[in-house]
Amino acid sequence: MNFKLLAAAVAFAALPSIALASPSCTTEPQSKWMSQDAMKAKVASLGYQVKVFKITGSCYEIYGKTKDGKRAEVYFNPVSGEIVKSEIDG
Repeated sequence: MNFKLLAAAVAFAALPSIALASPSCTTEPQSKWMSQDAMKAKVASLGYQVKVFKITGSCYEIYGKTKDGKRAEVYFNPVSGEIVKSEIDG
């Protein structure tokens, strides 16, 4: 029983580091980033329906849906607008 408790404690302690892991999208300062409005327009042109748009670390990040209606979490390079990482359900 003590082993199960120890294993659960170790797993729980690792959660914050896992949850906070986001990609590194750029090393450029925010003054070089495209504006949020320009990025939102680019995201829309890619067919995403955005529910949440935010800055996460060195990335623009969205939560929303693809043009096919699948849930999406996507990280973008804020300078180029390129997709750095995406997680699409379905």
